[in-house]
Amino acid sequence: ISRIFWCPTGPFVFLPIHAAGFYDSQYSLPRHKVFDFAVSSYVPTLSILARSPDLHAVPNDDLRLLAVRQPPSDGLGQLPGVASEIAYIKEVIRDSPSAHTTILESSLGTVEEVLSLMKEANWVHFACHGIQDDVDSGLCLADKRRLKLRDMLSLSRPHGGLAFLSACQTATGDEDLTDEAVHIAAGMLFAGYGGVVGTMWSISDRIAPVVAPRDVYEHLFRDGTSPDYREAARALHDAIGDLRDSGEVSFNEWVPFIHVGL
Repeated sequence: ISRIFWCPTGPFVFLPIHAAGFYDSQYSLPRHKVFDFAVSSYVPTLSILARSPDLHAVPNDDLRLLAVRQPPSDGLGQLPGVASEIAYIKEVIRDSPSAHTTILESSLGTVEEVLSLMKEANWVHFACHGIQDDVDSGLCLADKRRLKLRDMLSLSRPHGGLAFLSACQTATGDEDLTDEAVHIAAGMLFAGYGGVVGTMWSISDRIAPVVAPRDVYEHLFRDGTSPDYREAARALHDAIGDLRDSGEVSFNEWVPFIHVGL
């Protein structure tokens, strides 16, 4: 199956192009949707495609994953699914001899601590609330503060691999700046990560733990060796396909998950 990189502009940045197709039962024949033909990735600028994919490749013995979960008392709505999400990540990765995992839970995941550890980690996973608010867009952490877009841009991680943003609206653009990539997922790319899994709108806490570790990470770590971040797009494509085919999720639940970058 082919790979397509979408670089939308204007109002098209808000459209889930990867889900385009005929859904009316009168016209919905097999292979009448984009995902039947291609694995989709989005890029905020064409210059992303000029990067060397090997720049972000992680040495076989040096995968350092930082996983950050929503604290139990951040003043926002509870996300019961994040506990199982992090537990699944631990389970999937523990058999990989090359992976070193740091988990920040409860009060440990402050903005300062996360930023400090992100300088060392080459993969990151966030399971928390996300808020889209122009340059103040961010991920809600333990000190009731946001890890903001501007914080990410200051990181400059030249050799980052995958950033998995299991949070709401992490790849939602700004309605007033449709030709600018003002969202968290793009910020991670510009900070130096090679690929990002993000969301175009709010997601279900019931679905996120299934998509992230149980399907995407299981695919990436299936051989017990250091995974290739470039396989994340295909892993997400397959994970969403399994969810969609199960008939247990609605259109609005599977569509938001997208891959951004290489």
